Amino acid sequence: MKYIMMVAVTFVIALAATPLAIKLAPRIGAMDIPKDKRRMHSKPMPRFGGLAIFLACEAGIAIFLHKDPKALVILLGGLLIYAVGVVDDLKGIPAKLKFMLQSICAMIIYAGGIKIDFIKNPATYFSGVDEYIWFPGPVSFVITVIWVVGLTNTVNLIDGLDGLAAGVSCIASACIAYSAFLSGQYTVALAMLAVTGSTLGFLPFNFHPAKIFMGDSGSLYLGFMIAVISIFGSTKGATLIATIVPFLVLGLPIFDTAFAIIRRWVNGCPIMTADKGHLHHRIMNTGIGQRRTVLIMYCISAIMGMVAVLVVQRIWIEAAVLSVVAAVLVCVFIADHTTMKEIMREGLPEDILNNESNAHEHHLHHEHDA
Repeated sequence: MKYIMMVAVTFVIALAATPLAIKLAPRIGAMDIPKDKRRMHSKPMPRFGGLAIFLACEAGIAIFLHKDPKALVILLGGLLIYAVGVVDDLKGIPAKLKFMLQSICAMIIYAGGIKIDFIKNPATYFSGVDEYIWFPGPVSFVITVIWVVGLTNTVNLIDGLDGLAAGVSCIASACIAYSAFLSGQYTVALAMLAVTGSTLGFLPFNFHPAKIFMGDSGSLYLGFMIAVISIFGSTKGATLIATIVPFLVLGLPIFDTAFAIIRRWVNGCPIMTADKGHLHHRIMNTGIGQRRTVLIMYCISAIMGMVAVLVVQRIWIEAAVLSVVAAVLVCVFIADHTTMKEIMREGLPEDILNNESNAHEHHLHHEHDA
């Protein structure tokens, strides 16, 4: 019953708070004004929806988990990362400074006792034997910070279409919650459902055509909470929920983020440079529209969520089949170009492409003169 109540309470709070965020956004200057072709909207849009998600999720955890000392650590960390996102939405924060602030938030979580001390040994897990790999203090610290900061930015980077980040986060959190419940991690399941309910309440206003964007305050907060809550458990049974399950459920945005980093590195672009080479942009380039693109992304995320649930139950064949299905769907939309070179260059900012073109023309002209 308390699981249903968690979803219901957070859903209602987010549903009620989002219209207030829409009215508040223009008054404080939290508006997303389209300035380049990368934007998918043509008119100024409120980008303060993170307020509704933040209020709903924090309230849910405070109401249902107030007796757990570590819940207070999660609430504090969530408040700090949300504040970072708000400042970024209103004033803008340089990428390096934002990364540093995210790392500080992750360090606070570690200091509060929420950390990755050990994981199940993958070499023995598939044989049905549970063995553990323990990490010394410094290694545990580094892994925890990388995990939290990495997932925080993963959700942030897929926030490119109406309802995409909110929907994927909703699916991911629901699947992680169910997996945690199956593993006996009831506190993790309950806390994760706060994310599910808050995103469900926000989605009616964010799905295409959106009335409001969540902004960095919302996307950073969602990624942070999913990362932190997944390592909330402190027993050996929690290690699967802390590592493998979130990695599988968020496999789509993790893959997209990794591919974006490689693409930008290969082309000599700053890693934080925004472009239109993400998977959702590639799907849209097939001409199926924004709404259907988001629904396809939802389907792939749901398939990966089912894979995670099957892995928890050690149902390997079905998990493998669904993984192949998801991989094929992703490859179909990535392989719409003839060469890997074209795939790597797809969606890069025009100034970088123009510079490369000018350099190539100069090289040809130099060879002709020679």
